[in-house]
Amino acid sequence: MKTIDEVDRKLLRLMQRYPDRAVMELAESSGMSHTACWRRIKRLEADGVIERKVVVRDLAALGFTVNVMASVRLKQHDENTLEAFESGVQKHAEIVACFSMSGDSDYLLRIIARNIEDYERFLKKTLLHLPGVAAVSSNVALKKVKLTTEVPT
Repeated sequence: MKTIDEVDRKLLRLMQRYPDRAVMELAESSGMSHTACWRRIKRLEADGVIERKVVVRDLAALGFTVNVMASVRLKQHDENTLEAFESGVQKHAEIVACFSMSGDSDYLLRIIARNIEDYERFLKKTLLHLPGVAAVSSNVALKKVKLTTEVPT
């Protein structure tokens, strides 16, 4: 892990909270010159601390009202099966997160859908046919209590 100091942490907090701020504004808020701030941002990007910058969209406003957490168990756990499953997951935009898990399930997926019928179709036509899938257990979210991209720094 790269070493980051308190100035980096302050800059990262500002960038998370105010992603549209120009470098000059970030510099003023963090007490740095424009050039020093720009250099820090570039270093944080080069070091992989800043992975990418994204726009967070309101899924409900786009018609995606259903969030499903699907636990997936695979038939086998050999390297080819794991890689084939993970590659298959990458091909489907409805799967917005995938985690390899310890415990009872092999993977935990977050899947978005426009409605329950849309998810059921995705489950039957796609998810159950991904390489190596033995079983899927779906949990539908009732409401969003917290969802953030901010992380403590």
